[in-house]
Formats: sequence, C-alpha cells, structure tokens
Amino acid sequence: MSDSARIVIIGGGVGGASVAYHLTRLGERDVVLLERDELTSGSTFHSAGLVGQLRADPTLTRMNQYSVELYRRLDAGWTECGGIKLASTPERMEEIRRQIGWARASGLPLEEISVAEAVELFPLMDPTGVVGAAYLPTDGQVDPSRLCYALAAGAREGGARLRTRTRVLGIDTKGGRVTRVRTDQGDLDCEIVVNCGGMFAAEIGRMAGVRVPIVPMSHQYVVTDAFHEHAGLPTLRDPDLLVYYRQEVRGLVMGGYERTCAPWTAAPGRFDAVPGDFNGRLLPEDWPRFEEISDNSRIRVPAMADVGIRKLINGPEAFTPDNEFCLGETEVGGFFVAAGFCAHGIAGAGGIGKVMADWIVEGEPGMDLWHMDIRRFGRQYRSPSHTLARAVENYETYYDIRYPGHERSAGRPLRVSPAYGWHAAHGAEFGEKAGWERVNYYRSNAAEESGERPRGWAGRLWSPAVGAEHRATREAAGLFDESSFAKIEVTGPGAVALLEWVCDNHVARRIGAVTYTQALNRRGGIECDFTVTRRAEDEFLVVTGTAFGSHDLGWLRRQAALTGADVRIADVTGQYACFGLWGPRARDVLSGLTPDPLDFPFMTSREITVGDVPVLALRVTFVGELGWELYCSSEYGLALWTTLWRAGEPYGLTAAGYRAIDTLRLEKGYRVWGADIGPETTPYEAGLGFCVKPDKDFLGRDALDPEPSRRLRCLTLGDPRAIALGNEPVRVDGQVVARVTSGGYGHTVAASIAYAYLPSGHGPGTEVEVEVEGSWVAADVVRDPLYDPAGERVR
Repeated sequence: MSDSARIVIIGGGVGGASVAYHLTRLGERDVVLLERDELTSGSTFHSAGLVGQLRADPTLTRMNQYSVELYRRLDAGWTECGGIKLASTPERMEEIRRQIGWARASGLPLEEISVAEAVELFPLMDPTGVVGAAYLPTDGQVDPSRLCYALAAGAREGGARLRTRTRVLGIDTKGGRVTRVRTDQGDLDCEIVVNCGGMFAAEIGRMAGVRVPIVPMSHQYVVTDAFHEHAGLPTLRDPDLLVYYRQEVRGLVMGGYERTCAPWTAAPGRFDAVPGDFNGRLLPEDWPRFEEISDNSRIRVPAMADVGIRKLINGPEAFTPDNEFCLGETEVGGFFVAAGFCAHGIAGAGGIGKVMADWIVEGEPGMDLWHMDIRRFGRQYRSPSHTLARAVENYETYYDIRYPGHERSAGRPLRVSPAYGWHAAHGAEFGEKAGWERVNYYRSNAAEESGERPRGWAGRLWSPAVGAEHRATREAAGLFDESSFAKIEVTGPGAVALLEWVCDNHVARRIGAVTYTQALNRRGGIECDFTVTRRAEDEFLVVTGTAFGSHDLGWLRRQAALTGADVRIADVTGQYACFGLWGPRARDVLSGLTPDPLDFPFMTSREITVGDVPVLALRVTFVGELGWELYCSSEYGLALWTTLWRAGEPYGLTAAGYRAIDTLRLEKGYRVWGADIGPETTPYEAGLGFCVKPDKDFLGRDALDPEPSRRLRCLTLGDPRAIALGNEPVRVDGQVVARVTSGGYGHTVAASIAYAYLPSGHGPGTEVEVEVEGSWVAADVVRDPLYDPAGERVR
C-alpha cells in the first residue's frame, strides 16, 4: 500500500464510493478508499433500493433529484418505475397535498391521483380504506450493489485507489488536525479523512476523538416468491399502515417501520459495539417483531397472506437522533463524516457524494446543509443514552404525521433555565430545541384570547394563548425567557481582527456597542446571523439562536484556525440566564428596579443592577418593541425572573413564549437563519444590505452583488385563516417562481404573513398566489416591515 494520500476515505459502501467518484470528478487524484472487507459488505448489500426524491428539507430534495439524474447515467440497475404514496386517513391526505406543493416548488412532477388510478398503476393493492394518493413518475428503484460498484469503477477510472480487506486500526491527529490513518496493512499519511463507515462510523469517529451520534438499528423486509405477472409496478408506500413495497421480478419486496424497534449493539450505558467480524452478514430473522408489518401488509396487498416468502432480510442500518444525515467536517480539522443515512442512503447517495466532494475541495458544500451538518448535534449527544433514546423515538415514529409545532418527548427534560420551575408552575407548554426546555406559551394565557383557529395544519396544535401573549407585548409588556440563546465569548489579542474579517458589519466599535451582523461564506451566503457586543478592547459577546450555537461556534473556530488568529472562542451559553423584557411599559417595569439610568440608546449595552442582581442589559429587540435583553450569571436567574415578574404585574406584564416571539418578529420583518436566510442567500437578497460595510475587507465581500436578481419579499394572503408555514410554492401569472421561507399570523396587523424570494422585478404591489394545502390563495407583495416601519417603538 502507498504510504500517503491527500484524501483517505474509510468505508466501501455506496456512500464512500460516491464520495470517491465525485472527488475524482473534481480533479482529485490522490484519493484512497479503504474497506475492511469487500465493497458493499456493510449495509449497502442488504438495502431495499427504493429511491424517493421528495423530502421536507428542500436541500435534501435537490440532492435526491441529483441522485436520480446520476443513476440514469450509470450502469446501476436503475428502474424509473415511479412511486405512489397512499393516504388511508383524511389527515394523511392533508399531508400529501402539502407535499404536492413542496414538490411543485422543487420542480418535481408529483401529482394527486384518484384511488382508481392508484389501483390501475398497482393492481395488487386493495383500495379499501384508501382516501387518496399521489404519484411521482420520476421516482424509482436501483440495485444497491450495482450502484456501489458503478460508482467505485468511476472513481477508479478517475485515479482513485481502492483497497479492500484493509482494516483501519487508528487515526492520528496533531495540532487539532488529522495526520495519519493506521491500518493492518500499513499506515497512510494524509491531509483529509472521510468517515463513510456506515454502522461503524461511530467507532471510526472515536479513533479521532470525535463523537458521531448514530445507532445501528435492526431493519427488516421480506422478499416474496414469484406470484404475479405484472411488469413495471411503481414503488408503493402506505405510511398509515407503516409499510412499503417494490417489485422484485415477479414478486415483491415489502418492509416497514415497526412501533417496537430493536437497536443493535447500542445500550444506554455504553457506545455501539459492532462485532469486528460483522462483514457481509445479516442479523437473525425476528418474525415476532415483524408481525405488525406483516399483518398490515396483507391489508393493502391481500396476496401477501398466501404468498411464499423467499427470505426475511434483517440488516442493521445506521440511524441518527433526528433521522437526518450526518455530514460535514468535524471539530478535528480535515476529519469529515458522511454517515447515518437512516435507511434512505441509496436515494441520497449521489447527492451526498457531490456535496461532500464540494465541501472537501472548496471548503464549503455549496448548499444549505445545516439540517444534515454534524455540527448540529450538541454535547448532549456524546451521551449514548440520550442518543439512543432520540434515535429509537425517531425510528418508531418514522411514518407519523408531524404537524407544525410537534414536539418530541425522548430525552427530556435535559437543559433547563433557572426559571424552569416557575414556568412549569404557571402552566407553561414547553418545546425543546438543542436539548433546552423552552416555553412555547402559557396555557394560562389562553383564556385572554378567543382568536379564530387557522384552517388546516396551522390550526392543529394552535393555542389562543399565542395571540394573547402577542397582544400583551404590543400593548403593555411581555417577559420572555431566552436563556437558551447561544452565547459565545471571543477574547484575546486577535479578537478584533478575526471578527472584523468574519463579519460584514463593523463590530469593533466603542465598548458597549451592540452590532447586528452576518458572517458570510466566500460565495457571499449568510453562514451566521447574530449580534456582537463589545465588552472590552479584546472581549466580545456573540449571541445567536438556540439551535445554531454549535454551528456558529464551529464556524468561528474554523475561521480562527484558517487565519491563525490569537483568540479564545468559548461557548458560555449555560453560564448566563437571559430574559427579554419588551413592550411600551417595559421602561416603567425596569426603572423601579434599578438606580442606574436607562438612557443608553438602542443597540448599546450597560452593566446595571436589577433588584439584587448584577445584570448586563442590552438595548435590543426581536419583537419590534422597546426593551432589553437582561443577562445575569445563571445562579441569579430565578431571582431576576421573579423580581421582574413582581415589579411588572401592576403594569400588565405578561409572561410569554417563543410562539409569540415568532408572530411578533413576522410583523416586524426580522429574518430567521435556517428559514429566511442561510448559506445560499446573500444580505442584499435578504434585505439586510444595511449591515454590509463594503468599505472594509471581510470574507465574502467580493462575491456580493448589491443589485441581486431576487429579493426576499413580504406577502400578505387574502384569506387570514390560510397560513403558509414554509416550502409552499408561490406563483406569479400562473408560473411558480419561489417557495415560502416562513409564515404565520400577525395578530396586530390582522393578516396572514409569508416571506419568499421573488425575482427582483416583482416588488410591492405585485399580485401573487400561494398554494396552501392544495388551494391557491391570492396574496399581495407589500412593503415590510408591516409593523412600525419607521422603527419608532423600539427606540
């Protein structure tokens, strides 16, 4: 074996082969792929091979669409048979109609079909109980092993070297970067390692000191004897019955996701321990656990009751705690991961290889991959028990309908605010984000509002309490627990230079200044969106969204490493409680609690005392009202909250939650990273050009166009009870031109609000339509913000 390679890929399944294939297509020749046994001998050889393209995440949909384009060109046994999704309940039909809208926004030809048309396409099915269906003619199936070998052959033709029967024994690092891979056939010095180890990915990660939070799950399906003469059957999914089918010559492959799953090798008190000799093998048949799926399969395809079973396949598949891929560069420089494919890696393999190759070669994936980025997993996922609980819950609810506002329950509560007990005692309805228990709303506030329930999905988990909390904040004052906001300290002699390079706005201003800014990638896309408070000459506090702390921390540390900055970057989230006090009576509430003057202006900070508590007060807002974010050391948190609450009661202060924050920010036009803005949108497109300071040098500056071809626009829908929630298509003159990024109801402006990136020519006054759950709703493009456009109330 050669003793060096620039890039070493570990794992010879479809993921590793695809990464190797795409790296060579980008001109990388010094690539070695290592496989412990033979190609496909992990999970690839026993995959069912279904390829469905549409996903809730538009980026993953695009990746799957690319996969299909690639499979059409490869000698991989691709069959473009189409795919049917059935609805056996009215609620599922609502979901399908939403998904048809998503597909329209992504350019996929998904269409609603009648039950009779579904039977015509798949004559083996019994339509009893079926409400409706959708059909996507470009879905299909592929031979997983042929696909892997086709990709491997392409990689080899491109110059990559493939080494089978080579077991990785260790990974060496130095100075926070990978330097060497040690194997039973010799060592390889390298610059980059890509962990495509499938069910072994967590074990491989531990060799480099990296936690890859996956759980190998036992997943089963049957292959029947021949029993029919139909040709070209589409794939068929009936999620209400938990089952899927595809044609296998003159028989069927049938599997599903049972409610009583079986993690393999993982346990609450230890990490996974896949046997070292588990290569090209299956797990023992588990017919009792498969009984639920087997019984359901006969309901939809009655022939399954009598057909012979050729074999039951029981193979381990690596699942992540949130059922999304685990991709990207880790905290160890040069150590990448492409694993945790959650039983749909065959559909995603082409796209996975492409984005991973771009990421490795260009330093960025070229798409918004936050939902799949390994950095999304916080430190709690170092725990095997937490990882296992979340992965099991996701597997067992794989086919469940997830309404807006749906909350998972496993592994909770974990991270809590100092005021958590107070919230619980006062009727808080909690949500969870990044492990934090956060108040969505207080049930006790529901009696204050009788607002009209939105139609459809938006009304499923709706509470009138949100409207009450919204109005109270606008009319008096609201108190919000934002302790979960991620807080990052950047300190040291290189802090100024680093932040001025990373941020598009000037952040090294006077001490006490608070700056709203973005951090851009080299394409001008928005990698981070946060505030920066200057605490001292070489000390800054970065505050970002709860879910984005690990992402932004990783981004800042990576830029510091690339520039050689002499800085310390630390996550201090748990050290500080944070409470937002906002509304026209906020000053009245606070002024009686402090001897310090409250005359410091908007976007500045000051250290004050509130009651007995030392506080850092920031004059900022995310709801469009006068007020402060009040930070204190966590041990003071409960005292600060109760002090504010008691002082505010005479002024109509209302404790409020994050659902109200969202409706308030929609009216004010504040953007949310991961929805309205992200790595594929620029500040000028997003209406954030006021943050850009082109007079200084910063990362991504040269890629910016101040006159972009599209802009984020505010839409108001003609029907106030029709609520767009995200991904709905938007059309102008009958042509789909965009999708909704976020939406909701504005209780003060009494309108259904949505945001979408429209071609620049479609400004305020343009009439558009938004498809909400299968119906096109008229909407107008309006100037934003809808509420207080002059910004007088925040000052």
